[in-house]
Amino acid sequence: MRTKKGIWILLGFLLLIQLIQIDKSNPPVDPAVDFEPVVQPPEDIMVILKSACYDCHSNETRYPWYSNVAPVSWWLKHHINEAREHFDFSSLGQFKGAQLAEILADASEVVESGEMPLNSYTWMHPQARLSAEQRSRLVQWMRESGED
Repeated sequence: MRTKKGIWILLGFLLLIQLIQIDKSNPPVDPAVDFEPVVQPPEDIMVILKSACYDCHSNETRYPWYSNVAPVSWWLKHHINEAREHFDFSSLGQFKGAQLAEILADASEVVESGEMPLNSYTWMHPQARLSAEQRSRLVQWMRESGED
């Protein structure tokens, strides 16, 4: 009897928290500081970045269906906010020369080590899984771009 009451309380709680929705609006993208038009990476690099990085690391997030389910939505929003703080393609174009090179070198290290994209992301987004060839190509391009 107690177990049944506990289940009803839990279900009620889970239904109630669905009323607390996250803000899914994306900040505007300013082409003057956006990575793609400013840096103009090769098309194959942009395909990799768009499929594996942009959902969390830009203001072009496409929220999946499960972003409507609390508390998963809260974790997701926190993760996106944190990702944008660390590395945001939507404002990366404001950096030039040595500063951009350093940012790309740091990014190449986390991509090369396999830290990015996160396993928790690729688990639900298989298109974001990088093959060894894609990972190598991306790392090579980031390092070469930093040398320019």
